[in-house]
Amino acid sequence: MTPHDELGPARQVRLPQGELRYFDRGTGAPVVFVHGVLTSALLWRKVVPAVAEAGFRCLAPDLPFGAHRVAMRADADLSAPGAATLFGDFLDALDLRDVTLVANDTGGAITQLLLARYPERVGRVVLTPSDSFEYFFPPVFKPLPVLARVPGSMAVLGQLLRFKALYPLPFVFGWVTKRPIPDDIAREYLTPLRTSAGVRRDLRKLLRSVHPRHTLAAAERLRTFDRPVLLVWPPEEKLFPISLAHRLAELLPHAELVEVPDSYTFVPEDQPDVLAGHIKRFAAAMAD
Repeated sequence: MTPHDELGPARQVRLPQGELRYFDRGTGAPVVFVHGVLTSALLWRKVVPAVAEAGFRCLAPDLPFGAHRVAMRADADLSAPGAATLFGDFLDALDLRDVTLVANDTGGAITQLLLARYPERVGRVVLTPSDSFEYFFPPVFKPLPVLARVPGSMAVLGQLLRFKALYPLPFVFGWVTKRPIPDDIAREYLTPLRTSAGVRRDLRKLLRSVHPRHTLAAAERLRTFDRPVLLVWPPEEKLFPISLAHRLAELLPHAELVEVPDSYTFVPEDQPDVLAGHIKRFAAAMAD
């Protein structure tokens, strides 16, 4: 059994930007999981089984954020606003309605952009630690958009990330999980960047566009977002301090904040059972 098996069968959908792989497990009301940069659907492998078994259809796409296996079209708009459009196109292509979105890290920023522009298919949202307000990116990752403008930089980054000794550093995995990410999962995340020029091109497009103006503008529009939002945030979070969650809770008209101890950014990695419990409670209550 592979880690992907926990997510359900792999499928592909054709979007205007290219072919997108996603995993689909369970039946019932749709819950769509949104990962961040240099991770994939595997981020949710410990969460999806429990949510699916509770009577939900769990869909986890491999978004073109640098750990995907199939590159997008060369002319695809994969800027931050373009990624929000792509995600909206994914929901449209599968005709998903009244969706519960569950987002983490960069995926949270893209979700906020989606909600500000195309909220029609979304019923409710679960945000775990995510880029928001002026944190797009957080300080330790601020050099990445600048680096992405240097020719050949993504290839160099891919080669550097071959070295496991770098994983505990803050600018790799050191501040996203309290416990080491399993070696096989880390390889799944980082190998495509090293081996695929198309994947490097896709990631470069996103990184070059990252700027707080996108999340700050989205935040202003979210003041009128009238669907329920659950914020699941660790008080120990290093990259996205819990003060951001409090600001989002004050901004969003129908928000609830719950704290999850003993975790950093990747709550689905550090506290998957707790997160799954919150998702099931929230999605079920909203459906009643």
